[in-house]
Amino acid sequence: MKNRLSELEIETRLAQLGTISGQAWELKDRKLHISIKFTDFVAAFAFMTAAALHTEKMDHHPEWKNVYNRVEIDLTTHEAGGITALDFELAELMTASAR
Repeated sequence: MKNRLSELEIETRLAQLGTISGQAWELKDRKLHISIKFTDFVAAFAFMTAAALHTEKMDHHPEWKNVYNRVEIDLTTHEAGGITALDFELAELMTASAR
């Protein structure tokens, strides 16, 4: 089982995450969350496609939704009952792939 991070560890790592399209990752409902606005649907879908390749390799999948040019992402590790280092690793990969 993956180890859940403490609140202090989460806050420290959260401050180190980059932004996507000017939006910062935040803590919402005990999950890592970001809401991203892209230029159009194609850009949003391209981001999701690139992110999907990372998530599949990691075998760690986001809770996300897409409406036109917006993508909302929530990351948590269900088997650990909260946020783990794996969630931050995925957030970092998603942030890097959006650049």
